Amino acid sequence: MPITIQGDKEFENIPSINNKALRINLNENIYGTFAEIGAGQETVRHFFRAGGASGTIAKAMSAYDKDFSDAVYGVEEDQRYVTESRLKKMLAHETNLLENRISREKHPNKIYFTYANTVATIDFAKKYKGHGWVGIKYQTKPGGDFNEIILHVRFHETDARLQQLTLGTLGVNLIYGAYYKYDSPKKLLRYLYDHIDKDQIEIDMINFAGPEFAKVDNRLMSLQLVKNGFTDAVMFGPDGNNVLAAKILYKKNILALRGSFRPVTKVNTDMYRKSLQIFLNENRVSEDNTEVIFEITLSNLRAEGEIDEEDFMDRARLLCNLGHTVMISNFQEYYKLVEYFSRYTKERMGLAMGVNNLIDIFDESYYRHLSGGILEAFGKLFFKDLRVYLYPMRDPETGEFFTSENLKVHPRMKELYKFFKYNGRVVDIEDYNPDILNVFSRQVLKMISNGEPGWEAMLPNGIAQQIKDQRLFDYTPPAVEQEEA
Repeated sequence: MPITIQGDKEFENIPSINNKALRINLNENIYGTFAEIGAGQETVRHFFRAGGASGTIAKAMSAYDKDFSDAVYGVEEDQRYVTESRLKKMLAHETNLLENRISREKHPNKIYFTYANTVATIDFAKKYKGHGWVGIKYQTKPGGDFNEIILHVRFHETDARLQQLTLGTLGVNLIYGAYYKYDSPKKLLRYLYDHIDKDQIEIDMINFAGPEFAKVDNRLMSLQLVKNGFTDAVMFGPDGNNVLAAKILYKKNILALRGSFRPVTKVNTDMYRKSLQIFLNENRVSEDNTEVIFEITLSNLRAEGEIDEEDFMDRARLLCNLGHTVMISNFQEYYKLVEYFSRYTKERMGLAMGVNNLIDIFDESYYRHLSGGILEAFGKLFFKDLRVYLYPMRDPETGEFFTSENLKVHPRMKELYKFFKYNGRVVDIEDYNPDILNVFSRQVLKMISNGEPGWEAMLPNGIAQQIKDQRLFDYTPPAVEQEEA
């Protein structure tokens, strides 16, 4: 029985990187290939150093020269090398070689894997810190179907050698987690940061595929990345697959709508259509080069202090089914959202919001953590080529309509607001539907929960039926429907 000392606290004993590599090496059945491009062979080095690697490593290679890489894996249509497409080709090619070259009759118990990465580390000018794609394709039983875990990383360290070391540690964590934590993908995700600080590297996209992950919803895995602080924001498309922000936003005009979308209502869709119409009429904005993002902040996903994952999935399904690209973020303040978009584009940006949201933006209490206060925040928010498209609000008691002309901000903020208003940074959405201004998501949600009639008319076409069919937001069919069923 181990000795304990009074005052000892329970803690998780995380295996060292060397011990993780050694455990893989000592398993006589785990056998595979390492293909690493762009940052040295930092992952396979751990397995060589741990000892016993001859039973694990079929081949270690780095097709570092571009022409040589093209000869092995083929030429990419976009002529780029640090891409998801290149990584998938590497995984498929090396896995096929394993199956073709290693006899199953001679090695009936072998379970194959291919680990690959294609990476660009920091440049000499230290202007671009670098990024990369990392993945593993592997079996969990001899002759079984292959599973796949693919992730995208962004480096934050400012030294190429340190980035290489971090990548090597991440690679060992991925291989170890793929074999020993695949039954719990959420834990596998957290263990990727064993012996790595979150400030060193950012994982901003991950996708699981294969029989072991048949029940994994990659949108939920995206939420885990943000929830655990591994990245500030993730995105997924209408098909439900996670997508890389850079791929969606690069050099695009961006129109963003923030909301709880709990559930999405006719007000949300009206705001989207009308703001997009105005945005597309702006100079240098074309429909072909415009991306619309529906953004949900983590602050809108919390229920009693914790994130309600099922509630998140309900919202995500509805937005995706409407054909929208969804973003989940850690950004409470709008200026952080704009800064994030600015990583990828210098084109025009627009924010569509209601009057109450704009009033919140002019609340000084949100910016007390900034040395420059609200002026610093507004400098970051409005110095870009940005417009706010303002959807009106109607007072439910008086019936008064509030627009940019008569909204009420704090007296100290009045002159600052006028500055942005009269410089064309705040634009009213005038062609709105006044009949739906009394629709609020929280009211609809309450009606659904209480079984009250009439909420269906407040939602876009088809959404009410989806809520009923999929039992979203705790929808319970009336007793009469249950008896008929």
